[in-house]
Amino acid sequence: MKASVAAAALLIAAASPAAAPAAPAADPPLPPGGIAALMWTPDQQLVGYRVMEKINPHHVIPRGAHVRTLPKAAAEIAPKWTWKGRDYDLASYMAAMRTSGVLVLKDGKIVLERYALGRGPQDRWTSFSVAKSVTSTLVGAAIKDGKIKSLDALVTDYIPELKGSAYEGVTVRHLLTMTSGVKWNEDYSDPKSDVAQAGQKILEPGVDPIVSYMRRLPRANPPGAKFVYKTGETDLTGILVSNAVGKPLATYLSEKIWAPYGMEQEAIWLDDPAGAQHGGCCISMTLRDYGRFGQFILEGGKAGGVSVLPAGWVADASALHVNFAGPSRPADAAGENGYGYFWWIIPGGFAAEGVFGQQVFIYPKDRLVIAVNSAWLKADDPRDWEAQAAFAEAVRAAARKR
Repeated sequence: MKASVAAAALLIAAASPAAAPAAPAADPPLPPGGIAALMWTPDQQLVGYRVMEKINPHHVIPRGAHVRTLPKAAAEIAPKWTWKGRDYDLASYMAAMRTSGVLVLKDGKIVLERYALGRGPQDRWTSFSVAKSVTSTLVGAAIKDGKIKSLDALVTDYIPELKGSAYEGVTVRHLLTMTSGVKWNEDYSDPKSDVAQAGQKILEPGVDPIVSYMRRLPRANPPGAKFVYKTGETDLTGILVSNAVGKPLATYLSEKIWAPYGMEQEAIWLDDPAGAQHGGCCISMTLRDYGRFGQFILEGGKAGGVSVLPAGWVADASALHVNFAGPSRPADAAGENGYGYFWWIIPGGFAAEGVFGQQVFIYPKDRLVIAVNSAWLKADDPRDWEAQAAFAEAVRAAARKR
């Protein structure tokens, strides 16, 4: 009876001319910008990762006049797997791992595409450190263009403000393999770590803040002796490329890859306080454009039929330049065997990786690209990377059966 009375009351209210229309839903508030993104709540992640351009200073990466189509394959794959005693399919994995998008390309065709967390095909999503692999690719483009002499060129030749610092004698190759020997702390949970402090404010007028910060760091090891993951040096690499080519990284990326390869949407690249793009972080693009970047690399670095990279660059960039199975560092749970030029080397291929679950897997012999975007609750939990590696292997196995 109470339910009937309540329903009648609602009908009367709806019919009454005095009833007020429902107010439109308000847009959720934007989370704080800058390094605070490492500490966003789960709800803030779902807002901020899609609209970084509304939160932070940035450069636009223009697309070109044409779009490279990604045709759908005749049949879709449906991976199923068991990991740590639990059975998974794509839907259960995406729900468990807070995954916003999965795109799988086999021979350049879509064999799987899914979205979640309120995201759709037109929504961009931040890359975090996936941008590092883009930056290393632009190093190759600058070498091809004759703007950087070689991988053995000195960093100080292109960033003269580093002369007299611990970067004396460090080469471009040392930066790309994370073996400069300069001391660094990459703890994302520590607000006083180098990764949290570097480049966040102008320290010296006229000098990029990342350069100011990095040139004050001490040396810990000889160049080439030890791998230490350093986001600051990927930002330095971005400045090096920009100095060498005489234009912003975003502009160079558009000219060399985004426009000629046929990305479907303009992307954005976040700026540091001096207006330079972060070479180590934060390009926002659609899921399909993540896939297109992976396909560009899989195809050897050609855009519009033109080789953007030096001959053999992709093979060299994805080679095992740092071996994690050695005494300095064991192979980890995510199956990473080592490191190339800002690429992680995995069984059967290599990957671009960003915190909170951003990843582009490339398997050359399988002619396979897997792009994944996520909003993990922790930036860099080994258990999450292990779960994502198991997912990728399941997708790879399903694609092989087509």
